[in-house]
Amino acid sequence: MLEPSIIKDEEVEFLIKDVYELYGYDFSGYSRASFKRRVNRICLIERFTSFAELRYTLINEPDYLKRFVEEVTVNVTEMFRDPHFFKGLREKILPQLGTYPLIRIWVAGCSTGEEAYSMAILLKEANLYHKSLIYGTDLNPSVLETARAGVFPLQQMKLYSENYMLSGGKKDFSDYYTANYDSAKFDKSLQEKLILSTHNLVSDSSFNSFQLIICRNVLIYFDRGLQERVFRLFDNSLENLGFLALGAKETIRFSKLDKNFHQIDDQRIWKKIDHH
Repeated sequence: MLEPSIIKDEEVEFLIKDVYELYGYDFSGYSRASFKRRVNRICLIERFTSFAELRYTLINEPDYLKRFVEEVTVNVTEMFRDPHFFKGLREKILPQLGTYPLIRIWVAGCSTGEEAYSMAILLKEANLYHKSLIYGTDLNPSVLETARAGVFPLQQMKLYSENYMLSGGKKDFSDYYTANYDSAKFDKSLQEKLILSTHNLVSDSSFNSFQLIICRNVLIYFDRGLQERVFRLFDNSLENLGFLALGAKETIRFSKLDKNFHQIDDQRIWKKIDHH
């Protein structure tokens, strides 16, 4: 079998054009390096011997597209990832959100839902869960299925539990799930306030107004133009004095919307300034 050839730049452009024209998924704003890396990985996994074979499969087998989109948009996620960030939410942000009669939180690009579940636990421990709604959205419908099921590999629990403790967790993490065989099923109550749906940050519009939007490690795959569009969407979706939380390598600082936001200490959290 041939080693999959490294895909050429113009082939990447063909692919992006095909996928957009055939299926309406627009990857043109994705960082080319990361897109190319993912496509090469797909060729390896699927044992495609050439770019032509990948392209043929995509064009002629609509079912294959779902798999392709999943691989390209695959998000690596974990519960209480970057515990310092969750500690910041716990100590600085939730007390401010607690003053609202209803707290609406959007976890954008929620992948398999670990972050949404982490958020539910934080809200429970702050006694705010009863008056909160968490919207988890992702481009990819199949990761939302996992999020809906709330079942994760048991071997992850050790790491999740450590993260939870470091984030200032108040309880024994194992109180939140039931273990059976090699999986952990999260408590049904953590889903009561969770609304999961597909949403494409690139092409879909705002669907509610929020006091907190969390979008971590999604924008690193987008180029500047696309990031700008997403920041505009977030700005339109955030109430005055609402909070926007980004990933460790992401910033709103170079965006045109920077002036609407004020960064909170060393965290990747920005507060929307009241313009009224």
